[in-house]
Amino acid sequence: MKSFPSKSWRRGAVAALVLAGSAGAFAQQKAEEEPFWAKGRPRTDTAMKMAPVPAFPIPTAADKLPVAKMKLPPGFKAEVWAGDVLDARGLRQGDKGTVFVSSLFVAGKIYAVTDQGGKRTVKTVAEKLFLPNGIEFHDGALYVATPKDITRYDNIEASLDNPPKPVMVYDKLPGEIPHGWKFIKLGPDGKLYVPIGAPCNICDPGEGFARIVRMKLDGSGVENVALGVRNTVGFDFDPKDGSLWFTNNGRDWLSEDLPNDTLNRVSQPGRQHFGFPYCHQGDFSDPEYGWGKNCNDYAKPALLIGPHAGALGMRFYTGKMFPDKYRGAIFVARHGPWNRTLKYAADIVVAWPDGKGGIAKMEPFMTGLVENNEYLGRPVDLLVLKDGSMLVSDDHNGAIYRISYGG
Repeated sequence: MKSFPSKSWRRGAVAALVLAGSAGAFAQQKAEEEPFWAKGRPRTDTAMKMAPVPAFPIPTAADKLPVAKMKLPPGFKAEVWAGDVLDARGLRQGDKGTVFVSSLFVAGKIYAVTDQGGKRTVKTVAEKLFLPNGIEFHDGALYVATPKDITRYDNIEASLDNPPKPVMVYDKLPGEIPHGWKFIKLGPDGKLYVPIGAPCNICDPGEGFARIVRMKLDGSGVENVALGVRNTVGFDFDPKDGSLWFTNNGRDWLSEDLPNDTLNRVSQPGRQHFGFPYCHQGDFSDPEYGWGKNCNDYAKPALLIGPHAGALGMRFYTGKMFPDKYRGAIFVARHGPWNRTLKYAADIVVAWPDGKGGIAKMEPFMTGLVENNEYLGRPVDLLVLKDGSMLVSDDHNGAIYRISYGG
């Protein structure tokens, strides 16, 4: 018996996703147009075979999920927390313990997972949404961000079986599909932080793109927090000083090994430019847009986190279950590259801030999901539960895992 879907099944899944995508999220592109992710792709046989890795069109069966393959430090354990969560992406926990899960290209849904005595139930609370990756929970309400707008579902935990109609919060987002999906989070200042990614692999997007903004919870008072940010799909706030840290995906097609994705810290909100499209990973100029630019004029990353690693969700560990050395450390989910011949990452790394705005060190935390140059799973987001354990979403398999420590 095979532990994971066969290659032929995967090829069929890819074909199904390509067909579905042409009628769905990428319907705005004409068939003869080059997709946005292919801009800059070299015309070599190897490169021309590369394309984004789609999630499976159905969730992987619970007994086929790759928890047995996951490698963790001594004392840690991984287990399936919830299956049958197609295209599982963002994770947030409500006041009553409900875990809300977003999705992206495949599902277009928002799920609610309830836990009663260890028995978990997955419910769909919103569907037929436009790339609803960004979610946040605050004061009883669930905020949902698409490339076009941000809406709010009030008193949602009391209405899981009959969700309320969404309330519009902000409807002036650009709506572009390329890097238009969001990761949103409430800051310590009570404002909602929202990224607006570059609408391209590489281009000069002009004003309005490649930035992180923040706004009041009613959608007013929008202001810039960080500029020159190509595509962030994960950020968190340092519990010690409230500063914003974010992951950023580097441009594609420069080479197999450059540029790195980065982990960054905002020390001067609204006054820092992180380089896109002129400078990559803080130390080299873009071959097309970098002429006449100096990388020293832009904010430097705190950490280089791997070429095309797909650094997505990140969290400061604020729980008490893990050993003391992990408290205050940053956990980062690396989705794994698609435009690189040799696959790697598809893991979780942990990094320790040095107290000076940088990172003292980074080391592997959860590995084992790349086998025979194929992905067994692809971590997306992280959530520290109230008991100190950590949930990990996997959009590749449509599942959520729980990592705990037993000493």
